[in-house]
Amino acid sequence: MTPNDIIVDARRLAQDNGLLRTPDTYTAAALLGFVNQILRQTAILRPDLFVLQGDIATTANVVEQSMPSDSIRLMNIFAIKNGNAVLEVSREALDQSYPQWRTVAAGTPVNYMRHVQNPNKFFLYPRPTSGIVLTGEYAQSPPAYTLSQNIALLPDAFQPTMVMGVLMLIAGVENATVDAARFKQFQDSYTQALGVNLQARALTDTKEGGLPPEQVI
Repeated sequence: MTPNDIIVDARRLAQDNGLLRTPDTYTAAALLGFVNQILRQTAILRPDLFVLQGDIATTANVVEQSMPSDSIRLMNIFAIKNGNAVLEVSREALDQSYPQWRTVAAGTPVNYMRHVQNPNKFFLYPRPTSGIVLTGEYAQSPPAYTLSQNIALLPDAFQPTMVMGVLMLIAGVENATVDAARFKQFQDSYTQALGVNLQARALTDTKEGGLPPEQVI
């Protein structure tokens, strides 16, 4: 799926519904801007659809760590790269059971803790020595795509949803000549598609026996 694939479908539906005054009202560049905007909006609403797995660098001798600059939020940390697992623990529990953990000498981390108030921060115990790289996953903020560039991470099955999102933005721009009901139609189609997919995870991402998932983002 490329931005151009989304634009082709959006142009066809927009013209059919009278949203575009003429076929050239919106240039490819303008529609590409809409595509990139709706991709970023989708990433905020559904970060689980943009999960990137890879290396996460650390800052030596520091307890509190930062995610890469393109991160929306930390999802999971798995292990030291080419090394042992790094297990998630509760910072509150560690503070209570071992208050001096922050002062322990730097070494190879064995635990990580989420920063509850900041999804792009996390804590390591012990604080890492120089050169420690973690393997994990995080929700990536979509880059600014070109027309023919393949959209990474987001499955092709979400193309119709992205088309509805672009049509929603077009309808918003055209609100002087298009009634609010049409904008709401596209908005509902876009948001409901994302919501239905999320609800389906209760059926597909469950434990044996149909128990609810431990966490749904």
